[in-house]
Amino acid sequence: MSSKLTTMNLYLEPVETRRLASLCGPFDDNIKQIERRVGVEIVRKNNHFQITGLPRNCLSANNLLKELYIETQTVKGSTPDLEPEQVHIAIQEAIALEQEDASDDSINIKTRRGVIKPRNPNQSLYVANIVRHDITFGIGPAGTGKTYLAVAAAVDALERQEVRRILLTRPAVEAGEKLGFLPGDLSQKVDPYLRPLYDALFEMLGFEKVERLIEKNVIEVAPLAYMRGRTLNDAFIILDESQNTTIEQMKMFLTRIGFNSRAVITGDITQTDLPKHQKSGLRHAIEVLSQVEEISFNFFVSQDVVRHPVVARIVEAYEAFDLKEQTLKAKKESQYQKQQEAAAHES
Repeated sequence: MSSKLTTMNLYLEPVETRRLASLCGPFDDNIKQIERRVGVEIVRKNNHFQITGLPRNCLSANNLLKELYIETQTVKGSTPDLEPEQVHIAIQEAIALEQEDASDDSINIKTRRGVIKPRNPNQSLYVANIVRHDITFGIGPAGTGKTYLAVAAAVDALERQEVRRILLTRPAVEAGEKLGFLPGDLSQKVDPYLRPLYDALFEMLGFEKVERLIEKNVIEVAPLAYMRGRTLNDAFIILDESQNTTIEQMKMFLTRIGFNSRAVITGDITQTDLPKHQKSGLRHAIEVLSQVEEISFNFFVSQDVVRHPVVARIVEAYEAFDLKEQTLKAKKESQYQKQQEAAAHES
């Protein structure tokens, strides 16, 4: 596919002022959203739409406008207004279709510091799913690139103006009730738990650029508790270390996601810091949401670790030990059950 810009002309028929106004939305909001998310520029004069951008993007925008114009057809004498949800869903479907038709090298992520390429098939599928789905889960051991690739995708989306802001969050579970004993104000208390997210941003955008974007609130890094009561539109949201969320916190986070937003949830269900009696919100979400089509689940294994080779062997050793412990526990429980049955039979 050519990387040169092209211009495509679209004439929508029949020419009906009320339908065209519904298509464009108040203050042309619908057109602006298509421009931002599909990556084109649209100039309209009555029913003539001039679309400029990459050939593939122009074709997507052209088809989108046609489909949405059909949605404005007069029903029982009145022209329905396009709802933001209709426009959002139509754009998502167009982007998903475009990604399916794109070549494999399209999953590479471009940042100002260079191109970030997935290093194994699971990472490639993970990045593709982030682009194609509203909500993506990345689950697996440390060192598999879950958070790093999610931040890279967020930076790429921001620089291509697909979203207006990036929001990074994680639960500060480790602090617990000891948070008050840490020095500094609240921001200084929680910063250590958010440091991995800062590090990824600094690497991709540079320290000064990140500082400016944080000052402008284009990038927000905050503890999960700050999400309650908010609705997050036009944002790329990353929830890191999600194995440390409670069921209630996970539900609260997922219901914060608004129009034109994408969310990536990362975590390792084997490294939960919650009290033993409390079920992880991540583990619960896997059980509850696994059949929801708009949500993708990506599971990494020790072979996907891209850190020092010894890290993969450490992960494998712990997995083998946990399996041995579970086998012994199951064997003891079985023996105990047999003893109980035998005792009951004798009595």
